[in-house]
Amino acid sequence: VDEADLNTAVDQASTHTFDLTKDVPLRAWVFTLAHDEHLVLLLAHHIVSDGASLAPLAHDLSTAYTARCDGATPHWAPLPVQYADYTLWQREVLGDESDPDSVLSRQIAYWRSTLAGLPEQLELPADRPRPAVASHQGDSVEMELDAEVHRGMVRLAREHQVSVFMVVQAGIAALLTRLGAGTDIPIGSPIAGRTDDALEDLVGFFVNTLVLRTDTSGDPTFAELLGRVREADLAAYAHQDVPFERLVEIVNPTRSLAHHPLFQVILTFQNSSDLELDLAGLAVREHALDAASAKFDLSFALEEQLDSRGVPSGMRGSVEFATDLFDRQTAESIAAWLERLLRNAVEDASRPIGEVDVLSAQERELLLHGWNNTARNVPDATLAELFEAQVARTPDAPALEHEGTQLTYSELNARANQLAHHLISRNVGPEQIVALALPRTIDVVVAILAVAKTGAAYLPVDPDYPADRIAY
Repeated sequence: VDEADLNTAVDQASTHTFDLTKDVPLRAWVFTLAHDEHLVLLLAHHIVSDGASLAPLAHDLSTAYTARCDGATPHWAPLPVQYADYTLWQREVLGDESDPDSVLSRQIAYWRSTLAGLPEQLELPADRPRPAVASHQGDSVEMELDAEVHRGMVRLAREHQVSVFMVVQAGIAALLTRLGAGTDIPIGSPIAGRTDDALEDLVGFFVNTLVLRTDTSGDPTFAELLGRVREADLAAYAHQDVPFERLVEIVNPTRSLAHHPLFQVILTFQNSSDLELDLAGLAVREHALDAASAKFDLSFALEEQLDSRGVPSGMRGSVEFATDLFDRQTAESIAAWLERLLRNAVEDASRPIGEVDVLSAQERELLLHGWNNTARNVPDATLAELFEAQVARTPDAPALEHEGTQLTYSELNARANQLAHHLISRNVGPEQIVALALPRTIDVVVAILAVAKTGAAYLPVDPDYPADRIAY
């Protein structure tokens, strides 16, 4: 392929659909750019691989490549367990769901209680109404936290005996609350599921998805919110074995094609995603794929960076967003707001989350002054005089229409003048109030203008009010 066509070719290949009734759920492509430059795409169905499988897969590929270059067959070190062993062990340990004393039964009871009354969906600051059926089209924007913020988050995590992940989760929950999503914030989070060291070198699907329900009610300080997050997350981790698909069946939310069940925002957090491919004679680097789909409304993905001494040197990641709901500019703002909230929260975690600054100086100026700068030069004239001027400009233009009846400006003015003269003859004028007990018809508009022409004030009274209220 040519360089210009590479991304298109890779994107097209990456959308390949496996037929699990007959396909091997792993497929590889080699794209040749030049005799000494190639791109390899490995596509694995999620049923056989997860994020933590990348490292052992890369190690196996390196071993195989080195051996084949030497004309030899790869020699694999025997694994202590196979994936089938894991599935049998899991079934034995968890027990049967129908057994009330089984581990699985107890975990199900925990989730049924913990997720009771969960919001059907979060009200996010979307640019458009949610469609009836999600298209799952997506895009992503980059997000970065500098070394100062990263070190502050590590320090804050240590002080409050939480993980850096929990600090980020608390920041997202606080931000969503500030953006109007309420105080009951469910956030999805993948968990590796490799609870035994013997599983570390296995390629397979171990990952599960947890629902981390975050309570931001009562405008807690950021430090207090960290305590709530810690308590909720540790309990969730202790009950992590119920498959998410089964969890959806248990909670049984209202099913919808418009949004993901149980949560619409997810946080993925990588301590390190270095993929080590040792291919003799080759210089290897990763090739990023553009996000063209979105499983969730918002997906936050962050990765910690460490310098050569192991000191926190910043965090990098992205915010993936559903283009059904969000414009790119809005996603960029959300990423910037989260960065600013975390920066200010780690500086002073004793402040209530409702007081932590999220706006930039320019955004604050726009909000307080730009959008409120509504002062305009207006004529020094009364409503009656302004209306008379409009009558002079467009006497024959339609001014009023109701249930098939239409009045021009000239006709409306003539009726209002007639009624105004009648009111004046009844001594109606400035400093007086005229009650208008009229239904919503053309007559009520004529009456309003007529009273204005007399200099009096008008008081609308709904004829459907109770008689005592009308009399009052």
